[in-house]
Amino acid sequence: MLRVSSQRALSMKKIEAIIKPFKLDDVKEALQEIGLSGMTVVDVRGFGRQKGHTELYRGAEYVVDFLPKVKIELVVNDDRAAAAVEAIRNSAHSGRIGDGKIFILPVEDALRIRTGESGRDAI
Repeated sequence: MLRVSSQRALSMKKIEAIIKPFKLDDVKEALQEIGLSGMTVVDVRGFGRQKGHTELYRGAEYVVDFLPKVKIELVVNDDRAAAAVEAIRNSAHSGRIGDGKIFILPVEDALRIRTGESGRDAI
């Protein structure tokens, strides 16, 4: 049975960042420089204000609505969240439309499957 420790629960944040694929290595290095190493990376597609673009293929023009992006997810202790967000923001920034978004969410609890550790100990 999962028990949520309220003291531990309030001290973690999940950071989700949607960035341009070619910025992934820069973001990874920036996070490693501040001492964060664990993350999940997923190839995703989407659009926002960028609204896609048109391409020419075999003489036919077509609209590419969903652009390739990378989604990075990491869970950090609350005191490391601001540094992680700043590292992602600075390393993913190009100043052009489509640089991405960062979302910060509270994490209720975490559980390491192998050891059974929970809360901050699990991350």
